[in-house]
Amino acid sequence: MKRLWFITNPRSGSAASEKCEAIEAVFADRGLHLAGRTRFPDQPLPKVADLEAAHIDTVVLFAGDGTINAALCALAGWDGAFLILPGGTMNMLARVLHGDAAPDAIIHAAHADLRRVALPVVEAGPHRAFVGLILGPAAQWGRAREAARRGRLARVLGAARNAWRRTFGRGIRIDGVPGMIDAYQAVFIAPHADGLDVAAIDARDWRSIVELGWSWLTGDWLAARAVTDRRATRVRPHTRRALLALFDGEPVTIRSGIEIAGGMTPPIFLTTREGDA
Repeated sequence: MKRLWFITNPRSGSAASEKCEAIEAVFADRGLHLAGRTRFPDQPLPKVADLEAAHIDTVVLFAGDGTINAALCALAGWDGAFLILPGGTMNMLARVLHGDAAPDAIIHAAHADLRRVALPVVEAGPHRAFVGLILGPAAQWGRAREAARRGRLARVLGAARNAWRRTFGRGIRIDGVPGMIDAYQAVFIAPHADGLDVAAIDARDWRSIVELGWSWLTGDWLAARAVTDRRATRVRPHTRRALLALFDGEPVTIRSGIEIAGGMTPPIFLTTREGDA
């Protein structure tokens, strides 16, 4: 951990410019060389060739889970290390790797003791989810959430109306999960070392719909998970047409019937937690 490329997203939950500057000061304090910097999405993510040309050994990501997902997918195949700092709303991946530690404490600990780990991942065709995949009509609430983040009230209302209508419409069916035979408004798939954790919501009453929508808009989508998890190895979603999916919060349209499976990343993540991440 000597030559760094720093990727931030000032639009994320807690990655304001002054905090980015404070983190850069920590780099300097540890004698780390900041050889590259990207402010995403205003600047394009670096390519593997960019990192290799700059002799980067560690990419530091200070952003939300969606930006982290985009960077990890863009740099797939690179053999350097990734240091994930909590710079978003939920910071799920950072919590897995570092608990509730603050960014400066994570940098100091990682520099003092370099430990790399592999993590489970959800795979669906070329797409990956390192935190979780969301399927079903409830995924439409993600559009309202993004509009709310950008302060576009008119788009928030329009997206919320569309999400409300879709949530009361046809649900999604899932093959490969024992006991899940209904059509659901939301299906959450999280990576696990032994496969996939799958949870489904059948939110037909007004109270459940309001709770589900509010969870989306406030960013805490896990708060809507009011069902018991089931374990599976491979699943296939079925709808009448292509469906919207959220990979770590990032919207992607996937085809009905696509195979979703669990996998493992290479040991590319730096961890500062005691024991295994």
